[in-house]
Amino acid sequence: MGALSQAHSNNILDASLGTASFVATTAPVRCRLMTANGSATAAGTELATSGGYTSGSGAPSVTFAAASAGSAASNSAVTVTNMPATTITGVEVWDSAGTPVRKWWGALSASKTTNSGDTFTIASGSLTVAFP
Repeated sequence: MGALSQAHSNNILDASLGTASFVATTAPVRCRLMTANGSATAAGTELATSGGYTSGSGAPSVTFAAASAGSAASNSAVTVTNMPATTITGVEVWDSAGTPVRKWWGALSASKTTNSGDTFTIASGSLTVAFP
């Protein structure tokens, strides 16, 4: 998941070049599940609140280890029980600001279809964010 949202990318560039102050991420960060992937400039389609999944600011929180060699950081496990019947195509990482800000986005290596009542898990260390 090495895809930054354009807004977050601009924030990092402006801060590193001294043209603006860095706007820090408001914790906790949320892992939103997508049924259609977005792009650098547009969010994807998030799974609607259903079963055990709550969309938006109620999406599961995720923590990341500090960045290491290769400027990469990886996640703690994310688990959603009682999933609705759906197909997840990607994930997006958002902060918890009053108006949440999308930070990272990316497609799953393979879409995952769940049946009603299934558990969906992103294993610890399998969601890596890195600068390209």
